[in-house]
Amino acid sequence: MINRRQFTLGAAGLAGLSAMSLPRMARAGRADRLNILCWEGYNSDQVLNPFRELHPGATVRAESGTSDPEMINRLRAGEIGTWDLINVNQPWARGEMLRDNLIRPLNKDRFLPYFEKMTPEFSKPYPLAFADNGDLLGMPQRYGPFSFVVNTDKISQDMAEDQGWNLFLDPAMQGRYGLLTYDNWNVIHLCLAAGIHPFQPVEGDALQKFTDTAKQIVAGAKLMTDDLVAMNTALINGEIDCYFTGGTYTASPARYDGALFVRGITPRSGPIDGKGGASWVELTSAVNNPDPSDLAEEFLEFVQKPEIAEVVAFAEGTYNPVAQMGNPEVMARFDDEKLEAIQFDTLEEEMSRCLEFDVVPSYDELLAVYVAARRG
Repeated sequence: MINRRQFTLGAAGLAGLSAMSLPRMARAGRADRLNILCWEGYNSDQVLNPFRELHPGATVRAESGTSDPEMINRLRAGEIGTWDLINVNQPWARGEMLRDNLIRPLNKDRFLPYFEKMTPEFSKPYPLAFADNGDLLGMPQRYGPFSFVVNTDKISQDMAEDQGWNLFLDPAMQGRYGLLTYDNWNVIHLCLAAGIHPFQPVEGDALQKFTDTAKQIVAGAKLMTDDLVAMNTALINGEIDCYFTGGTYTASPARYDGALFVRGITPRSGPIDGKGGASWVELTSAVNNPDPSDLAEEFLEFVQKPEIAEVVAFAEGTYNPVAQMGNPEVMARFDDEKLEAIQFDTLEEEMSRCLEFDVVPSYDELLAVYVAARRG
């Protein structure tokens, strides 16, 4: 089973098939269909059925992708006329989809007021949601820190935050941790463990440091799997004390079931401008469909509603903060149990310690090194 955070960040390719020739102009839309290409959660009937009830004459469907580049390349390869909304992580709207004319700007008058009620990270408003000319490219919703996870009965939160990635380089930790095999995040986190900037080219001495770090961390892992449930089970059962690559997203199901000693950790400090953690943010954008749907912006406004924002946060078995939690009406819908599950008590502080997820320029080479280390 491919997990939403296990995706490939290699070269996007297929640029020649982009919709760069499509005109950017206002067009009359239609209200009889809405097609959403997204990460899991937005394709849940918990989210879609209430919207369908509001638009009984429309066909509303959503499909979950397996990676950001995979979803974007589907637009490039001819599906720009199929989809009305695309939901991917934060660097892609400005970095590629805007460049290739795959998305169209949103109505700022309609959506800017929602930023004012978002959490502090987004209420400024969030820079990656905007083009250089000020066009609004997408709306943020789910987000979170993503570094590693510990059993705080075995390794205290204070110690884990203080040690950061060095925890996995300590010889005493050999055989005491798991490796959650989300390749793209593993590459980013191995860079951080090696003291290397993941979002700049890696070569020479830095590449050798990455290689040595990858070999050491892979060799010391007792368990390697891409199944977050299996990893949390091993942590709860005492088979391991922590796992490399994880965060609120992976820890939240166990925490919501009452295992509050399972905790996502963000290092207090690190090698890149003092930051040692990493974070992700989803943006949902309107596809530059030549036959646009008026329901695209209707849906983007629909998921800002307090009751729907709550459903999005707790959809599909993994639970995440949403930007709308800055709105008191949204926050009122989250009881203590839900707030504990998503570690809301430390969320703002943890996000401040994180580098924002971005494209890894040396990804293909670093991935090859990492895969070779896993093969022994």
